[in-house]
Amino acid sequence: MASALKNLSKYDKASLPTCEKMKFGIVVADWNEEITHALYEACFSTLKKHGAIDENIITIQVPGAYELTSASALLIEHKKIDAVISLGCVIKGETSHNEYINSSVAIGLTELAIRSGIPCIFGLLTPNNWEQAKDRSGGKLGNKGVEAAVTAIRMIDLKNNLSKREAKIGF
Repeated sequence: MASALKNLSKYDKASLPTCEKMKFGIVVADWNEEITHALYEACFSTLKKHGAIDENIITIQVPGAYELTSASALLIEHKKIDAVISLGCVIKGETSHNEYINSSVAIGLTELAIRSGIPCIFGLLTPNNWEQAKDRSGGKLGNKGVEAAVTAIRMIDLKNNLSKREAKIGF
């Protein structure tokens, strides 16, 4: 669904489990920092609102969006986390540079999630202009950081529920 039709910050708060025992990695790109830091603040506060404790949220900053995938891989390799959330913003410019970056990050995070078994959340804004970026980082369309945090909580809960094995007789 196009975000123009949905507020990114609206969700059913009662449907989320507590995340007090969940461990999160958040990778934030510094490029377009006014946008990415707003995404981070919303993401962090949403995790806290649902029970996450400070010690279970590891945050690292990287220069730009392209580095989100490799930094996420490093977090998964070196820290015991249940999900990694990547936050960035690549605004369309005069060239197709944005398409290469956005595609690389999307494919990289997907491959990393499949390979590692750790949910890797795509919190990369891909707007056409600055106004669209502002609208999606706390403006009239809400904040993608909230959506990314909620997605991480839901994916960890899904993984936890699927990995619970019911005792069975036979095979």
